[in-house]
Amino acid sequence: MPDILSLSKLKILIISHNRIQYLDLSVFKFNQELEYLDLSHNNLEKISCHPTLNLKHLDLSFNPFDALPICQEFGNMSQLEFLGLSATQLQKSSVQSITHLHISKVLLVLGDTYGEREDAESLQDLKTQSLHIVFPAGKEFHFILDVSVSTTVSLELSNIKCVLDDNGCPYFENVLSKLQKNSRLSNLTLNNIEITWNSFFTILQLVWRTNIEYFSISNVKLQGYLDSRDFDYSDTSLKALSIHKVVHDVFSLPQGYVYKILSNMNIQHLTVSAAHMVHMVCPSQISPFLYLNFSNNLLTDTVFINCTNLANLKTLILQKNQLKELVNIVHMTQEMKSLQQLDVSQNSLMYDESEGNCPWARNLLSLNMSSNILTDSVFRCLPPRIKVLDLHNNRIRSIPKDVTGLETLQELNLASNSLAHFPGCGIFSSLSILIIDYNSISNPSADFFQSCQKIRSLKAGNNPFQCSCELRDFIQSIGQVSSDMVEGWPESYKCDYPERYKGTPLKDFQVSELSCNTALLIITIVVPGLVLAVAVTVLCIYLDLPWYLRMVCQWTQTRRRVRNVPLEELQRTLQFHAFISYSGHDSAWVKNELIPNLEKEDIRICLHERNFVAGKSIVENIINCIEKSYKSIFVLSPNFVQSEWCHYELYFAHHNLFHEGSDNLILILLDPIPQYSIPSSYHKLRALMAQRTYLEWPKEKSKHGLFWANLRASINIKLMGKAAEIH
Repeated sequence: MPDILSLSKLKILIISHNRIQYLDLSVFKFNQELEYLDLSHNNLEKISCHPTLNLKHLDLSFNPFDALPICQEFGNMSQLEFLGLSATQLQKSSVQSITHLHISKVLLVLGDTYGEREDAESLQDLKTQSLHIVFPAGKEFHFILDVSVSTTVSLELSNIKCVLDDNGCPYFENVLSKLQKNSRLSNLTLNNIEITWNSFFTILQLVWRTNIEYFSISNVKLQGYLDSRDFDYSDTSLKALSIHKVVHDVFSLPQGYVYKILSNMNIQHLTVSAAHMVHMVCPSQISPFLYLNFSNNLLTDTVFINCTNLANLKTLILQKNQLKELVNIVHMTQEMKSLQQLDVSQNSLMYDESEGNCPWARNLLSLNMSSNILTDSVFRCLPPRIKVLDLHNNRIRSIPKDVTGLETLQELNLASNSLAHFPGCGIFSSLSILIIDYNSISNPSADFFQSCQKIRSLKAGNNPFQCSCELRDFIQSIGQVSSDMVEGWPESYKCDYPERYKGTPLKDFQVSELSCNTALLIITIVVPGLVLAVAVTVLCIYLDLPWYLRMVCQWTQTRRRVRNVPLEELQRTLQFHAFISYSGHDSAWVKNELIPNLEKEDIRICLHERNFVAGKSIVENIINCIEKSYKSIFVLSPNFVQSEWCHYELYFAHHNLFHEGSDNLILILLDPIPQYSIPSSYHKLRALMAQRTYLEWPKEKSKHGLFWANLRASINIKLMGKAAEIH
């Protein structure tokens, strides 16, 4: 390993699970800061030592060493905390060089041929607080090794197989009996055990009488039949027993006997997990159990029903069993007066409100009902003093608003449900921790932190956030609280839709104030629009644009009407283009402006002073002139309204021409006429004036050309004969 030489600052080196066969520790002479060296699971048979190493962790286990690979130089490793060794034979002299070291933990892996030359006292001088011995796997236990090292507090023994002897397991029982010599030993762990049922309880009874306080058995395979026997619970120091992962191949086993022995143990903590246990009986008397863990078994709702002897129990774990009805669990806990923590997660629990009230144990403070099939109704079946509630991975869609009695709740886990909104803190007035990630929340409330003043931790990531104006307010509210309060921010908070924002972190989502503030948007659009409208209106008035538009419109309408009347019909009866009615006070304008501008375009005009026939009445002349003319032009002014002759002319027009239609009528407003000055009998004229259906004489000379063009267009028609007096 030449590359190691250049790594002078190297502190940790792990080269386990390789094929290294030989190692010269001098290769690390330049790695003076090396503290952690793992060479386990190789093919090492020999090592060459070097005096300069001062490791804290050295692992040489699971290598095919014959003798213990302990160099004289190991005695200089004053900081050594962990030492892993392998050997096929043990000798007391092999450990002499390290007996003065106080090593925290020693791992000793015995090779497959161990036991041929065995020194039972070889480990007695070892000084370690924790000793783990791995015996040869698959080999019947016929060893005499004394594992009662005086300084050991924690002892673990792995690979115990004892199934051939019908009388039990005498070798291993002898090893356990010697543990009584070590008054300091308080923790014993047996791992990977294959024994008979009788040996199992014999071992349990042996440990019961030692000074061991914590006994753990895991990965157990039990064989044979179980003989009924009494179990002596007296004179024990044991506080906790843990049995994990048990398999057995006997189907006619008296399970009731096994359950009775376990339930009546006078210890504080009992764990039996992954043991295919289908039931557990109630203790026969008031039990000292404070902690029971029966997780990963086959227990049903009938467990501990009407059991009054678990009054001291504070923690009960029934995780991953076959529980189905929440009401049965409620009644089970009712007699557990001291119960504070209950875990019934990973079952198939459901609750129906019709099943009645939920009289939980009143002291229950922590309840885990995660990974069940509970719905919204579960909030109506909760302990009255609950402080910690875990309901993640259920089928909850919302929290009923009328729920009461949860004022003490401090921690709530609702992750992996189907909630669309944050729960309000009106229901949970003491809530300080809320976990609500992996739900269906798209628009969380922006005032959440204001309404939930006691919240000190929120985990709400991995929801399908809709990046919109509403979400912008929530993002801003996160920026106003402590960064430690929102767990997983910002990496777990991303936009899910709209599509263009998908995957965008919420902290990077930007939207303008204008697009989110409706009032501001209206002001921004409407005010400039109004200003523009006013400006255009003022400009149009100033430039007389309405007058020009009105004149063009009237001219266009006149041309269209003329086209719709057959030309022959008009030409047969008409002799004049227009009859002009006006006041004598306006004659100067008529003679100097109106007539010259019309007649120069070959337009025939009928005037009363030159076309009225002597001897005929004025009215008859007026009627004849109107009938012989294509159009009748009335020059309107205040003088027109006051003229008696004009009254006659307009009277005829009012009762005849107005009745037939106003297409042959042209009104020219020479001067403005106030509405009040028009006689009430001229209602048609009033209506026409009100509708502004007249041509207004412009005072500006620049507009005269358009006025005359518009007027000529309205009376322009080809007549059949020449002008003549009316006979």
